Amino acid sequence: MRPFLAALAAALLLAPVQSASEPADIDLSHSEMRPYFESFAADRASLQRFYSIESASGTRARMRRYYADWRARLAGLDFDRMSQDGKVDYVLLRNYLDHELRKLDLDAQADDELAPWTPFAGSIIRLEEARRAVEHVDGRASAETLSKITAAADAAQHAEESAKPASDPKAAEKRREEGNRAAQRVAALHSTLRNWFTFYDSYDPQFTWWAAAPYKTTDAALTRYETFLREKVAGLKPTHPTSAGPGDNRNFTPAGAAAGSIDDIIGHPAGRAVLMSELAFEMIPYTPEELISMANTEFAWCEDQMKRNSREMGFGDNWKAALEKVKTMYPEPGKQPEVARDLILEAEKFLDDNHLVTIPPIARETWGIRMMPPSMQLIAPFFLGGESLLVAYPTADMTYEQKMNTLRGNSVPMSHAVVFHEMIPGHELQGYMARRYKAYRMAALGTTPFLVEGWSLHWELEMWDRGFHKTPEERIAALFWHMHRCARIIFSLSFHLGRMTPRESVDFLVNRVGFEPENAAGEVRRSLSGGYGVLYQAAYLLGGIQIYSLEKELTASGKMTPREFHDAVLRENAIPIEMIRASLTNQKLTRDYVTSWRFSPAELRR
Repeated sequence: MRPFLAALAAALLLAPVQSASEPADIDLSHSEMRPYFESFAADRASLQRFYSIESASGTRARMRRYYADWRARLAGLDFDRMSQDGKVDYVLLRNYLDHELRKLDLDAQADDELAPWTPFAGSIIRLEEARRAVEHVDGRASAETLSKITAAADAAQHAEESAKPASDPKAAEKRREEGNRAAQRVAALHSTLRNWFTFYDSYDPQFTWWAAAPYKTTDAALTRYETFLREKVAGLKPTHPTSAGPGDNRNFTPAGAAAGSIDDIIGHPAGRAVLMSELAFEMIPYTPEELISMANTEFAWCEDQMKRNSREMGFGDNWKAALEKVKTMYPEPGKQPEVARDLILEAEKFLDDNHLVTIPPIARETWGIRMMPPSMQLIAPFFLGGESLLVAYPTADMTYEQKMNTLRGNSVPMSHAVVFHEMIPGHELQGYMARRYKAYRMAALGTTPFLVEGWSLHWELEMWDRGFHKTPEERIAALFWHMHRCARIIFSLSFHLGRMTPRESVDFLVNRVGFEPENAAGEVRRSLSGGYGVLYQAAYLLGGIQIYSLEKELTASGKMTPREFHDAVLRENAIPIEMIRASLTNQKLTRDYVTSWRFSPAELRR
C-alpha cells in the first residue's frame, strides 16, 4: 500500500464533487481511511478463513498479532490532516481493534473454564492444524491419537456421571450452564475432527487402513459424550431444526418437559467485565447498573402513561385490563397480511405528510410481505422485518392455545405500534440505505445494535411524539412495546450480572409487562440462548434514546430539519451513535478519543 500522504493526495485529487443534478441516493462521501478499511477487512477475512478454529491458542495468537500490528499502523497515520469523515473512521477502527484485543483475552478466560470438560480439545486442534499446514500424515500415529481422544472423551463422561449432584441450587444451575457450553464446544470439535478425517479418507490408502476403524470409535464416543452433556447435564433433547444459528439451544427442548416449558432456556451469564468491555466498544459511558436504573425510571413513566390511557378506555387505573382488551382486537384468520399492508402504507403517508425522512422510490416500491414459519414463532412470536415483513400469524396445525397466543400478541393495535419499526422508516429503509452509503464501514467493522435496533426504536418514540397513535387502544399498545424495551434492558443486563434467572425473566415479562406466557418464554429464549450479543436486547431502547436525544439537540437549535437529520443518520451506516453525533456536529476529535456523551432519557418522559 502506498504511504499515507501519497494516498491522501491522490484521493483528494480524485474525490468526486456532489452536484445539484446527482441523485440523492448516490454516496459521494470521501474518507481517507476507506482504503485502509477495505485492506483491513480483506486481510482479516483471509486470516479467519485460514485460522478457522476460534478457540485454538494459535488462532488467538495470530489474531492478536494482526490487531496489534494494525494498532501500530494507525499510530503512524497523520490524524490531524484528515477530514472529519477520516477522523471518525480512524476512531472507529482504533476502537474496534481495542475491543477485539480485549475480547481475545476474555474469550480465553471463558475457554479455560471449559478445559476440564474437553481434555481432548488440544489433540483435535493439533490434528487440524497439521492438516492445514499440509504436513505429512502418519496413518499409524493418527490412529493412536484417535484412540487417545476416545479414551479422554469416555473418561470425561465417566467423571461427570460419577460426580455427586450439587445440593446448592446456584451450583447446580452453574453446572448445567457449563455442561451446555461444553456440549456446544464438543459439537464444534467433533465437526473439526470430521473435516480432518474426510480430507484424508480414501485419498491416502495407508491413512484409511490405519485410521478408519479408530475414527468410527472416536466418532461414536464424541457423539455419546455430547448427547450425555445435552441430555443428562443440561437436561435437553433434540427437536426439529429451526432457524437457530450456531452456538445456541434452539434446536433443543427440555428432556421430558411439557409444552410451554422454559427449562431449555439456559444461557450463560457473561459477567460484569464482559459487559463493561462491550459498553466501551459501543461508546456507552454508563455502567450496567446505571442502565438498569435508567430503564426502571423509564418503566415507571410507561406505567403512568398506561394508567392515563386506561382511564380513557374506561378501565380506571387497571391498565392490564385495558391491555387485555387491546389484545382481543385481532383480525380474523387470513386477514393479517392485509392489515400489515395497510399499516405499512399508513406509516409511509404519515412520514410524507410530516416531512420526516426521504423514502427513495425503489425502497418504497420493493418491500414485500412473507409469512413466518410456525417453528420460528416459538422464538420470535412477533413481526420481524427487513426488505420483507415477516408476519407472525397462526397456522392450521397449531394448538388452540398456540393460535390464541399468536393472535393476542399480534392484534391490530399491537401491530400498528411496530410494523413501521420493521419496514419504513425502520429496518427496510435502514437496510436499503446501509447497502448504498459507507458500506465499507459495515464490511470492516460489522454493525452495532445500538444503531440497527436503536434507529427503529427511535421511530417508535418519534411516532408517539407526533401523534401517530390516535386512539387510547393504539397508545396502550405502543406503551406495551415501550415497556417491553425497558424490560429487555432490565432482565438481560440483570441476567448477565448474575442477578436474575431465565425463569425470573419470564415471570417479569408476564407479571410486570403483560406478556402472554409463551410469548414471554420466546422472548427470553431468543435473548439468552446464545444467538445474540450480551448488549443486543438492551440496545433497542438505549440506542433509540441516543438518536432521539441527538435529534432534539440538532433540530431544536434549528441546525437541521427532522428530514435532514434522519437522512443524515442513514448515510452514516451502522456505527456507534456517538460517532454519528461527532460527524453531524463536526465535533473535535483526537486520535485517542474516549467516549463521554452522557445522553439522558429525560426528554422521553413528556
